[in-house]
Amino acid sequence: MSEHRRKPQQPQGGGHAAARRGQSGPPSGRRAAPRGATGSPSDSYGSGFYGSGGEEPTYGGRAEARRAAQRSGGGRRRAAEPTGRRGPGGPNGPGRGRGRYAPPAKKRFIDYPRAGKQGLQRWVPSWKLVTGLFLGFIGSLVAVAGVGYAMVSVPNIADTAEAQNNVYYWSDGTEMVATGGEANRQIINYASIPEAMRYAVISQENKTFETDRGIDPKGIARAVFNMATGGDTQGGSTITQQYVKNARLDDQSQTVTRKFKEIFISIKVNTTVPKDEIMAGYLNSAYYGRNAYGLQAASRAYFNKDAAKLNPGECAFLSAMLKGATYYDPAGATNVDAVEATPSKNRKRALIQMQDTLDKMVEYGHLSPTVRAKYTELPDVKNPRSNTALSGQIGYLVDLAKGYLVNNTDITAEALQQGGYSIYTTFDKKKVNELEDAVKKVRKANIDPKKRPDTDTHVQFGGASVDPATGAIRAVYGGEDATKHFTNNADYTGVQIGSTMKPFVLAAAMKWGVRNPEGPDSQAQDERTVVSPKSLYSGQNKLKIKDYRGDVWRNEKDEEWLQTNDGNESYGGPPNYRIDLREAMRESVNSAYVQLGMDVGLDKVKESAVDAGIKEDSLTGTSFPSFSIGISAPSAIRMAGAYATFASSGEQRDPFSVAKVTNKDGTVYSHKTQTKQAFESPVADNVTDVLKTVVDRGTGTNAQLTGRDVAGKTGTTDGNKSAWFVGYTPQLSTSISMFRYDDDETKKNRTFLKMFGTGGQKKIHGASFPAQIWHDYMEQALKGEPAEPFPVPEPIGEIVNDVPTPTPTPTVSETEEASPSPTPTPSVTLPSPSPSASESCRFSWQCDDDSSGGTDGGVTSSPTPSVTDTSGSGSSRGNGNGGLFGGSTG
Repeated sequence: MSEHRRKPQQPQGGGHAAARRGQSGPPSGRRAAPRGATGSPSDSYGSGFYGSGGEEPTYGGRAEARRAAQRSGGGRRRAAEPTGRRGPGGPNGPGRGRGRYAPPAKKRFIDYPRAGKQGLQRWVPSWKLVTGLFLGFIGSLVAVAGVGYAMVSVPNIADTAEAQNNVYYWSDGTEMVATGGEANRQIINYASIPEAMRYAVISQENKTFETDRGIDPKGIARAVFNMATGGDTQGGSTITQQYVKNARLDDQSQTVTRKFKEIFISIKVNTTVPKDEIMAGYLNSAYYGRNAYGLQAASRAYFNKDAAKLNPGECAFLSAMLKGATYYDPAGATNVDAVEATPSKNRKRALIQMQDTLDKMVEYGHLSPTVRAKYTELPDVKNPRSNTALSGQIGYLVDLAKGYLVNNTDITAEALQQGGYSIYTTFDKKKVNELEDAVKKVRKANIDPKKRPDTDTHVQFGGASVDPATGAIRAVYGGEDATKHFTNNADYTGVQIGSTMKPFVLAAAMKWGVRNPEGPDSQAQDERTVVSPKSLYSGQNKLKIKDYRGDVWRNEKDEEWLQTNDGNESYGGPPNYRIDLREAMRESVNSAYVQLGMDVGLDKVKESAVDAGIKEDSLTGTSFPSFSIGISAPSAIRMAGAYATFASSGEQRDPFSVAKVTNKDGTVYSHKTQTKQAFESPVADNVTDVLKTVVDRGTGTNAQLTGRDVAGKTGTTDGNKSAWFVGYTPQLSTSISMFRYDDDETKKNRTFLKMFGTGGQKKIHGASFPAQIWHDYMEQALKGEPAEPFPVPEPIGEIVNDVPTPTPTPTVSETEEASPSPTPTPSVTLPSPSPSASESCRFSWQCDDDSSGGTDGGVTSSPTPSVTDTSGSGSSRGNGNGGLFGGSTG
């Protein structure tokens, strides 16, 4: 084209220079305006944004401008305007718009209220929303249940659910008392539970027990509804849940928290514990009324039989008691509204419930109609029995058995407290009652505290009866009432035995013999002469006692020992007062037996007593002449046992009070009698023959029995503070003690009291009240048993003639405690007893005995040394001299 060609019209606004600046100038920092809004020449011809007229439209704001730009296809990035220029129209021109699209609206996770809907439809949830929420709720429940099941653990069986009683039985197997544990319960194994009892409970309470998963969903839903509406929170519980509540949770509260906890644990228990164990646990932990926990205790409380022997009718009856014995026990209830819980109404309710249970058992196939037809009436239910019947002699018997078990078996005091043992004692119910009756008879006829308050108060009796053939303790008398007089007078009391010690001196003389006074000192004790009962000794009153070498025995103050007899009487006649040992025993001559003890040796006298069965720690003053006449204080039980050794021709057996112990797992202890030959039969039989003379025509004539051989010995201590009679037949050995003791526990130092004037008698001898009680008891205890003779003794020993030259006897007035010299009478410090584990000193106590050497009948006017003995141990509720849960064994 020629350079003369016509140039196009230049746009307004500065010509070519301005155009170049618009194209090449630096950017303004703003985006280009949308097409048609930049002021380009093309827009001025009506094809641009402004329309055909080229007139700029009016915008309401930036948002409107953006929407307009979108509709016109704008949005591309354009070159920036020259600096200082905003496009046509200046800074307020169309170049202000931006070139991008507005973002779409964000969607909601839960479209509710519903978008795009109007009116009611906006508030009606969609099916997707309903389905999603339901699945989410179910999933949450499953997750919570899974976590709860995984986190919950099965609690151990609560101690209170296993706490049981101990049941004590008489020697014939009948029940004595159930006591000693924290609850009246005796756990039994599943095999001992009758099938009828299991199915009675299943039929009435949980018919799907054998197949369910431990819970009942319908029942739970019903219980939840009740809780939500304020109703009863009970209901819906399976047998598994009830077992968990009773035995695992040990929680009877009715709360939502406890209910849910019970559910989770029940599910887990059902998967980890066999159904048999769950059933046994439930029946052993449930409460049946009458203070009976568990089926065995309930069976005893209502029917006085073991659970294994229950018939279907009795089982159905006991299942009714699980509903609440207050309104089902045929005996009625006294602690609730008498109108609603009368015996007649309770019997009616119990019968209806029992019949309903039997019908359901038939319906579910657990009982045949023929058997069911036998039980249309209530079974013969026993009257309620007290489970705390420890009064009278029962408390003493139970405590003796406890002490024996703790001291002689592996059963601990803690195990006994937990309970669950069946303890079969050796006690004969008939003999126990007869011994108690004999004491009551003498007490009622002779002891009158109102009439003689100074002499008849604080009078005590004790007694024990032992079988010589076995050592079994058949009866004891511990006091008037175990719930009022806590000390068991049959056990260790600190009461001196007096002349009942003399048979052990005679036995020692016939077993070892007297020492030879002529031999060298080093050999004299080994050179001995066995003594015959025909040996002669002095019966002189105030006899100077000598040692085996013939030297007068002196105490630590260098004072001579002069031994007196009862009533200051001499025997044998002057000048030599010769008397044989049989006569000396018959008349209980102290001087003869004190000298005999010195000749034999007090160590041998002690050994003889221990061999016979006396506890060594109950023997005191063993180095003094008076030891031979009974300053020691063995228990009545041990005295009866020691004399039983003579009755059995020298065979010694320790007394025992428990024959067998069982629990739910079987026998845990069975007594095995151990026999040892304490004396050869000639020795024992000769002692018996001499003691038979005592009863036939000596101090013990009050103890004679009709048509029976009896051997025995009286005993009375110095100061008339105690009196004894211990005697035996071939079948039974019995000891009776009598003493006065101030048992006021508020006093720190309690003492034995003198018995002068007690019972209206000048003084008490073993031949009086003790021998009378012994006679009355033994006549009844042996009734119906054949009379057996004692063995004829073989001759034994040599006749020793130990009659000293008589010594002048000073004149002494016959007072109670006349003494020719100022030597003090011996005092004996008794051992301090050990307290009971459950109650300090409940059945044992400490005493300081101020009585002195023993005589038979009372008065020791000869000087004796002071004796302090601390070798003994504490008092015992067992059969020895130890504490209830410690000390000597029985």
